[in-house]
Amino acid sequence: MTKTIDIVVPDLGDFENVEVIEVLVSSGDTVEREDGLVTIETDKASLDIPSPENGVIEKLTIGVGDKVSTGDIIGQLTMEVGDTVVIAPAIASVPTGDTTVLTDAVAKPAGKQTLVVPDLGDFADVEVIEVHIKAGDTVDVEDSLVTLETDKAAMDVPAIVAGTIDSVLIKVGDKVSEGSSLAIIDAVAPSTEQAAAAPAAPTEAAPAKTAPAEVAPTKAEPVRTAPASLPAIDEAGFSKAHASPSVRKLARELGVNLVQVKGSGIKSRILHDDVKAFVKAILTGQTASPAGGALPRTPVVDFAKFGEIDVQPLTRIQKISGPRLQASWINLPHVTQHDLADITDLEARRQQLKGPARERGIGLTPLAFIMKACVAALQEFPKVNSSLSDDGESLVYKKYVHLGFAADTENGLMVPVIRDADKKDVYEIAKELGELSALAREGKLKADQLQGACFTISSLGGIGGTAFTPIVNAPEVAILGVSRSSMQPVWSGSEFEPRLMLPLSFSYDHRVIDGAQAVRFTTFLGQKLADVESLLQAIP
Repeated sequence: MTKTIDIVVPDLGDFENVEVIEVLVSSGDTVEREDGLVTIETDKASLDIPSPENGVIEKLTIGVGDKVSTGDIIGQLTMEVGDTVVIAPAIASVPTGDTTVLTDAVAKPAGKQTLVVPDLGDFADVEVIEVHIKAGDTVDVEDSLVTLETDKAAMDVPAIVAGTIDSVLIKVGDKVSEGSSLAIIDAVAPSTEQAAAAPAAPTEAAPAKTAPAEVAPTKAEPVRTAPASLPAIDEAGFSKAHASPSVRKLARELGVNLVQVKGSGIKSRILHDDVKAFVKAILTGQTASPAGGALPRTPVVDFAKFGEIDVQPLTRIQKISGPRLQASWINLPHVTQHDLADITDLEARRQQLKGPARERGIGLTPLAFIMKACVAALQEFPKVNSSLSDDGESLVYKKYVHLGFAADTENGLMVPVIRDADKKDVYEIAKELGELSALAREGKLKADQLQGACFTISSLGGIGGTAFTPIVNAPEVAILGVSRSSMQPVWSGSEFEPRLMLPLSFSYDHRVIDGAQAVRFTTFLGQKLADVESLLQAIP
């Protein structure tokens, strides 16, 4: 059965009468969901209007130079239709091997239906890293269909109807967004109990959201994997290149550094043909491969020549966090300010309150007090609670305080986020710390529990150490490292007194924070940690 639908311009935000600068398809072309149809350009960015579904272009009613706005009909698409299931939002989790369990099942009638990707929050173009089904497989409700991986976590997309898989529409390595088709299932009718427990769901998926003009790759490729004949991609310059998303995608697939490509389009915009011509020129020797800007490579060594070795693959979290940490270390000028805070009175007071707090089911750890002190310091020094804009011309000051904290798990380091920490007292922060830490260890953190941090705290005090240099978690501009406290002799003016001193390591982006402000921050933080009663004051 076929159906013809209108191709509608999605929400363009505040922009109207946006110019069409390129038409990527023509009548009769076969397209897949999310394929670019036309490219439009605002005064800030260019973006592709994607196909809402798989199908054949019936006609396009616009051309280069036309102006479009949100809701305009720009053509028609003929598609094969069937019942569509919109999968309930999946629970993001760190990779543990366990299938994510969802409680919000959706009852659907029997028959062939399309399974699509659920709401992924702020993420788009998420990589498929595992496909758990194939044509002919029988699946039950909550069986895992595919595993997706963002730059923060992995998540399973489960089935919410039982049946037999008719066909699989994606493969490992594909990029999907909210609404992307995953598979066709020949569903069986739910039992009476299931139907009564599950609410009715719409039979058609909502149109896919337009992807942002710029989407960072979910995995940064090491320099050594780039073809030797092509220049390494300069991510900072790549983001500023005048090109549409489809051109950027082609450039990444071919390993082309857009900084080196000369555009032949309007306003020197880079076209698909420009990228192809550049690759051809490099491979035929007509153009020398630029070497400038690429990082020097580390030696490649065959360690087996020197003795027995055991090769173990990196964990999924290491594969995600490694490139992000490397990018932050390379792009941000890091400086670390080391300091000591006197927590003698704080620890004595915490020991008094620990028992009553435990009776309320709260583990009152030193980290809860440190986070409360950080809230006060971020409010006193708002620049530390900011981020540098993409163009590097301004600072984005945040009027909220969301604190991330490093949680050590068997699968690697995770950074859950306590939202609105400025609106919570020490006991509320301590309770949420315990809950999020438990979820991290169990691999049950949701995607939104890993996003939005303004400032991160990495506490290694429970393990040991005297100081370290934490790497800023960009786009944040600073991070606090906490090491193990120890009793030290401190001169009071007349004698040495034993005081419990806490080592603080404050790393910061020197483009935003200078040394004087950094030491003022750690000094203020130390003063707040010494004044335990102010930390225990209730939120007004």
